[in-house]
Amino acid sequence: MMPLSMAKQGEPNTIRRVGGKEETRRFIENLGFVAGAEVMVISEFNGSMIVNVKDSRVAIGKDMANKIMVG
Repeated sequence: MMPLSMAKQGEPNTIRRVGGKEETRRFIENLGFVAGAEVMVISEFNGSMIVNVKDSRVAIGKDMANKIMVG
């Protein structure tokens, strides 16, 4: 397992778990980042990432991406 922030661009990954405080975890899960979902990094720039999750593109910061474990 590794944090989403370490994932390579264009490589599909499966979300294993979402960490962080309860309210942070709930916010991340509401964006579609739930265990078992497939996620792919589209691009990275200035400490932010654009990822594809559940047929949506979402921009998240690296600090948030560090809480999403993929494998």
